Amino acid sequence: MAKEYQVPFKLADPSLLHFDSCVGDKWVESKSGKRFEVLDPGTDQAWASCPASTVDDVPDAVETAHKAFEEFRKTTPRQRAKWLLKWYDLVTDAKEDLAQIVTHETGKPLAEARGELDYSLGFLWWFSGEAERIQGSVSQPAAPGRRVFTVKQPIGVAAALVPWNFPVAMVLRKVGAAMAAGCTMVVKPSPETPISALVLAELARRAGIPPGVLNVLTTDLENTPSLSEALCKHPLIKKVTFTGSTRVGKLIASHCAQGLKKVTLELGGNCPYIVFDDASLDQALDQLMALKWRHAGQACITANRIYVQSGIYDKFAAALKERTQALVIGHGSDQNTTLGPLTTPRSIDKAIAQVENARKLGAEVLMGGNRVTSRPGYFFEPTILSNMTKEMQITDEESFSPIAALYRFDTEEEAVKLANDTSMGLASYAFTKNVDRIWRLLENLEAGMVGLNTGNQSAAESPFGGMKESGYGKESGKDVAVQEYLVTKTGTLTVEGHF
Repeated sequence: MAKEYQVPFKLADPSLLHFDSCVGDKWVESKSGKRFEVLDPGTDQAWASCPASTVDDVPDAVETAHKAFEEFRKTTPRQRAKWLLKWYDLVTDAKEDLAQIVTHETGKPLAEARGELDYSLGFLWWFSGEAERIQGSVSQPAAPGRRVFTVKQPIGVAAALVPWNFPVAMVLRKVGAAMAAGCTMVVKPSPETPISALVLAELARRAGIPPGVLNVLTTDLENTPSLSEALCKHPLIKKVTFTGSTRVGKLIASHCAQGLKKVTLELGGNCPYIVFDDASLDQALDQLMALKWRHAGQACITANRIYVQSGIYDKFAAALKERTQALVIGHGSDQNTTLGPLTTPRSIDKAIAQVENARKLGAEVLMGGNRVTSRPGYFFEPTILSNMTKEMQITDEESFSPIAALYRFDTEEEAVKLANDTSMGLASYAFTKNVDRIWRLLENLEAGMVGLNTGNQSAAESPFGGMKESGYGKESGKDVAVQEYLVTKTGTLTVEGHF
């Protein structure tokens, strides 16, 4: 029996809330009977609990998804599109309730939680259209009397291993593409953010999506590695999609290699943000403020290394400090809050270590650099570090915290070399009004996505994914995202007679 908790917010529709895993048409406990607590990062208080599923719970979930796949694969693209659009309508209606849940799971301010919901809904809308645009081909080969044609078919049951920083967006981006293709899915949400995924499953049920098409297995931090491995290695899982760290992504790839599973990996960022002296300073600062401090810096595509040309470096640093000082730290549910807590306490320890390392090696702390001790929760001061160098930890590691690290450069060639001097390649950003330089940067920066006079560049219609050790495969965008859940089958026909 689940322990009773005091939910610290009111919902317009309390019946949305479920605290057990979703398998088929049932809400189920773990076979172990164990549960884990869901904490509010803004107070460090538990407000719910969910099943701590183990490897013993994997077969039922996967077999349920496989049974559903045998029927779901036969549905028409039009029907799948209708289900996605109905789900879109229901998530839209529940947007304010979901925003409250996301805020109390992740800590992000309500305004940002609402922004995530708007962003997330784009995936359901987009993939409802993509469902009917899956096409094969017909061609005439060199051999006489033959025709070659291809058909696209859903690959099978997919597993989605989802992070905590955008818990609704990552579920809908993955499930939307899978459903459009005709695949079913088992979602393993992060231990920090299981409730929002369970609400999405409830809304999918209300949308008429058949039982077993979307299954959600919750688990705690301790069981996450073994449960994820079991999903990756289950013979009925044909595709795995993972968003998270490069270190864990390599483990996921190795698990999937044993079964030659198709894998999409969206991994670490360490993204450079380059500002040239001919840039619009206001534009570069506006975009940086939105990108850097969103969700307290906990986004894979946030600006991790900020390179500013020498001619405007001091002016840029002073303006960034002035704007950052206006941020309001507080609980995400407070309408005045513009910077919420970190989602996990271990993120604070990492932030402190990075600041101390930079300070020891000669960086200047322009502001911040400390844990906030005046309130409960996992708060860290917005921090600006100046005079950063390549020897410092932040140069090689994602911060995933509210730390803006400023580096100085002189020439375009130097900026590109510094920006590319990382094993990762998810996103890069560049601000300049030189159109020739814009094009050179697009081609020379080693990243899967390049923002040109643009900060936040992620959208349902835009292919999302990196290169180098930031992973492979694409999520969202025209054609490419759905293709990740399809196999191409080739038919060759010999035609007798004359035309």
